[in-house]
Order: sequence, then C-alpha cells, then structure tokens
Amino acid sequence: MKVKTSQPTTIYPSQAPFTDDHILPLSHLDTDRNMNVPFRYVRAYAATTPPHHTDPFDVITAALSKALVKYYPYTGSLCRKTDGRFELHCNVRDGVQVIPATVDFPLSSVNYLDDANEEFIELLVPHPDEKTRLKNLLILQVTRFSCGGYTLGACVHHVMCDGLGATLFFNAMAEIARGKDQVTVEPIWDRSSLLGPREPARTEFPIQEFLSLDKEFLPYTEMNEEVVRECFKVKDKWLDQFKSFLQEKSGLSFTTFEALGAYLWQARVKASKVPREEKVKFAYAVNIRRVVKPPLPAGYWGNGCVPMYAQTTAGDLIDKPIWETSELIRNSKRNVSNEYVHSFIDYQELNYEKGINAGKNVSAFTDWRHLGHSTVDFGWGGPVTVLPLSRNLLGSVEPCFFLPYSEASQGEKDGFKVLLYLRKNAVAGFQGEMKKFGNMEYV
Repeated sequence: MKVKTSQPTTIYPSQAPFTDDHILPLSHLDTDRNMNVPFRYVRAYAATTPPHHTDPFDVITAALSKALVKYYPYTGSLCRKTDGRFELHCNVRDGVQVIPATVDFPLSSVNYLDDANEEFIELLVPHPDEKTRLKNLLILQVTRFSCGGYTLGACVHHVMCDGLGATLFFNAMAEIARGKDQVTVEPIWDRSSLLGPREPARTEFPIQEFLSLDKEFLPYTEMNEEVVRECFKVKDKWLDQFKSFLQEKSGLSFTTFEALGAYLWQARVKASKVPREEKVKFAYAVNIRRVVKPPLPAGYWGNGCVPMYAQTTAGDLIDKPIWETSELIRNSKRNVSNEYVHSFIDYQELNYEKGINAGKNVSAFTDWRHLGHSTVDFGWGGPVTVLPLSRNLLGSVEPCFFLPYSEASQGEKDGFKVLLYLRKNAVAGFQGEMKKFGNMEYV
C-alpha cells in the first residue's frame, strides 16, 4: 500500500495577524517536560453521495489560511529560555506546512482505517524529527483516496495545546470551510496570566508524593525494549458484568474508566513482570478549565489539563482484589481541585530546573470516546474514524486509549475499542489477561 506524497505547501495567514516579530509566553502547564512531544492523529472522511467535487486539499488549506489569522501562534517556533523552559517566537511571514498526498485505492479497502495496519496508518500522518517539530509546531497531511474520501493527518506540538485545544482550532477551520465568516469561539491566549504561578509560589497539596526530582531522568527515555501497538474489542456485555462483579464485591459503583482502567493496569503490570517492590503509577489527565477559579474562558486553547496519579507497588497491584484497584483510581479523583491545580503549577515554578518527572513504570490512560471529533466537518460530514498515533503521553511510553468504533463499521457498535502500546515481550501475557476478561474469568 503506497502513499504518494508531494512537496509540502506553506500556508500563510490570509491577512497579516501582526506586523512586528514578538515573543509569546507560555503557561507552566505548556512547558511541563511531559509536553515536549508531538501528538499525532488521523481523521478519515468518507466520500459523499452525491460526490463532493471540490478538492479537499484546496478546501482545507483555504480554511487553514483564514483560521491562522486568529491562531497565528501555530506559525511560530519554540526556543528555550535560560531556565530551560520554552517560549514562543512569532515572526512575520511564517506559515504552516501542509503535505498533499494520494493513494490509488478507496478508503473502504482499508475499512476506513478501522483495522488498517499500523505501517500504512503511519504514512498518513507527518512524523518530523525533533528539530523540525520545534520550527513547525503544526504540520498537516491531506491524503486523497480514489473513492473521493480523504484523511487529515496532524502532527501538533503538545506545548501548544492539549486535545481539547486542538479540537477548538480544527472546529474553527471546519466552520470556515463550511462558509462561516466568523468562528463561534474566539481563541484566547493569555497563558502566563491565566495559569501562572501564585505570589509567592507554594505547594499546599503534597504534589511531591507523586513526582520526583531528577535532572538525569528524561520522560519517555526509560525503555530500551521494543513497544508495539495492540487493539482489543470490549463488548458492552463484558463490561456490564465486570462492573456488576466489582459492585457486588465492594458495594461501590464504578465508572467504565475506573473499572476497565484497573483491569488493564493490573494486566499490563502482570504481563510486563515489573519487580514486585517497584512503584507503579496509573496516570490520567483531568480537564481543569472549569475547576480553576475563576474558570478559564471558553476560547482558551492552551494545555488545560493536569496529570492525576494513582500509585502502589507492583506486588500490591497484582495481589490485592481488583476492586481495590478500581477504588484506588476512584479515590484519586478526589484530589481534583483548584488547590491541586495551583500547587501543580507552583511546583513547576519552584522545581522545574531540578528535573520534575513521574519516574518509570507509568501507565497512561485517556478516553477519546467523547472528545467531539465528529464535529470537525469540512463539508464532507464528520470523520468516520479518528485514530491516535502518539506513543508518549503523561510521562508514559505505554499509553492506552479508549476509542469509539468507526462510524463506517456496520454491526460493530457493541462496546468500544481499547488501543494501547505494550512492551513486545508482554504482549502474549497481556492477550491472555484480556481473554480472561472476555470469558469473565476474573473471579
């Protein structure tokens, strides 16, 4: 399966958003060391009936050009200050690269990416090296299929935004593509003022219980083993029975994230043969836009999430009843508060140069089922499939995503998919644990 790419086209704002080069400050959530990575994902759009005769590359690049008037920071580049943190340099006449590409077969032949092989999907999304990513904070690829459908691959530097912030931007592009003169939500920067440290900086929540200070340890460099991508289907029946089992044993009601997350975390640690005495962490991001006081404005598109952790030892995770692990995750949510957010920001202010990290054996989990990807409609309808390709998340090299089934999948709407990355030598053991889940052998 070949993807034919052409030279990138640089797209500039349709009118000059500024006249003088300048520097924009970032928030301490943006400059968290875990954010120095790209997040990459692809949206697949089916051909319309009757056919949409406009070239999607032309539609998307025209919309991008207009959107960049409001979102011009995407045209900037990241440079480090003397303390090691990034700041954003915005220069007149900079733009965003978009790569045109084609394939000579229809999207249906790869089931709208719902179960396409990873090697092919990787070809649909830009994958620049680290130096290029600092100079090109957003790179897009529009790949046209023979049926008239297309994919939009995106590589976005995480320092610029989180998934919700990126969706705000793509929704703005989509509105423009559909003919709107003004975007519904005006973007707001103000990052250092809205999410800056307090005066004086202080950590009243014990953040240090979950984080370490080690200048020699860099996130995402802990593993020398090969990591592979696996996908599992979770049926509604399996999940309902598992949650009922947990409630019967504990007397507590758990969400899907708490219940299935606990099972997957335990299965991963068991299959990976982590030494029993080592600490293991369950990490997830919490949207703090309505948590902080005052709440962030609707147009805030920077990183607006903080990491939350549940932790124990590998031995306790494996030995203790699974419902206690679900309860551990459930209880960690109680930490979500305005004080937690500001203590996290202040901890970054006080300790950044000492090398803040969450250590090794971090398992990151994120739920993509309700992020609003379906609203990103450039005129062909919303995407039928959205897939993440990022392997580094929240300090973890083994992220796990809860994903909805593709809208193109007929008769496959029972439950959802779990996409995750595993150490290669742990795959067989993990598959065995997932087989037990499907057969309800966790009693």
